[in-house]
Amino acid sequence: QVHLVESGGGLVQAGGSLRLSCTASGRTFATYAMGWFRQAPGKEREFVTGISWNGGRTYYADSVKGRFTISRDNAKNTVYLQMNSLKPEDTAVYHCAAGPQYLRGSDQAQAYDYWGQGTQVTVSS
Repeated sequence: QVHLVESGGGLVQAGGSLRLSCTASGRTFATYAMGWFRQAPGKEREFVTGISWNGGRTYYADSVKGRFTISRDNAKNTVYLQMNSLKPEDTAVYHCAAGPQYLRGSDQAQAYDYWGQGTQVTVSS
């Protein structure tokens, strides 16, 4: 069982930056692939980015490539999402998710086993 808690969301102007954190409970964090998804009002949850269990591989949705960076610190049981050059269309609730070690940046929500409650990111124009 893994319990995930996100933090770092907030209100930012277009062009600004935010860094989200997702901290996991338990000793097995390093065995999980991690991902970030987001859901805007009236829209389906969408994949943002993923990272392999050891941080060696990262994956990004086309909409965030070059602007967002995912990283992880297994010693701190934490995965990060650095978001730069934010746009109003990035406004959403951002969720982190943990999935099996073999996942390679799956963009399918059902591939992940554990989810955080989400943190709101609002980008004003």
